[in-house]
Amino acid sequence: MTADLFSLGGRVAVVTGGVGQLGTEIARGLADQGARVAVFDIAAEDGGDEIRTYGVDVTDRAAIERATDEVTKQWDVPHVLVNAAALDSPPDAPAEEVGPFEDYPSESFDQVMAVNVKGTLQCCQVIGARMATAGRGSIVNVSSIYGMLSPVQQLYDFRRREGDAFFKPVAYSVSKSALYNLTRYLATYWARSGVRVNTLTLAGVWNDQPREFVEAYTERMPLGRLANADEVVGPVVFLASDASSYVTGANVVVDGGWSAW
Repeated sequence: MTADLFSLGGRVAVVTGGVGQLGTEIARGLADQGARVAVFDIAAEDGGDEIRTYGVDVTDRAAIERATDEVTKQWDVPHVLVNAAALDSPPDAPAEEVGPFEDYPSESFDQVMAVNVKGTLQCCQVIGARMATAGRGSIVNVSSIYGMLSPVQQLYDFRRREGDAFFKPVAYSVSKSALYNLTRYLATYWARSGVRVNTLTLAGVWNDQPREFVEAYTERMPLGRLANADEVVGPVVFLASDASSYVTGANVVVDGGWSAW
């Protein structure tokens, strides 16, 4: 009985950004629990079986609608939406992306906000509306610890010692913070329609980052390491499944203890 709570058999899931590092793990993890998964990603090529991919730019609402129509026609109105598509600047990003706040280009801000916030909002509008009409659904908005807390700029001291004026950019933090109230807004807006909406907040995930960054990061992290990409799967399955049937409007923090200091 308990195992059945986490089953996604017979359900349809959409994962945005599903070609990326985390999105790939999420899509595979949902499929392993029995879901039929549609990946919406600008880098995807159409095709697939249990995991089908659709070339979708989440900033293009018409593209989202077309792909959702196709998923619904082939399978069903989605039961699960995981908004994982995002733009970020990694620790080894080129200098022009990561200069001082005072010089941060408005064009870069607009690009990040368009994907991380507008893209999430539009996917919720298109897919969430259909879920509400069907009277069921679970939406998971993937955020970051840097949306909940300020970035620790000292983690990037190694870049500055090398002569680069590196700062974790403001747009990523602002965009990920915006998801918390989007989640709360939609959780109350669709509560009586059977659609649950939650945020999943993650800390750093291992992705072959520079050694100096990893050492500084893990020294501050209570668990003493970055997350493995597959460690996000369990929390997503929990929020997508009946195991979280009374959870909505929440922020599930999976950060290795980062925010506990």
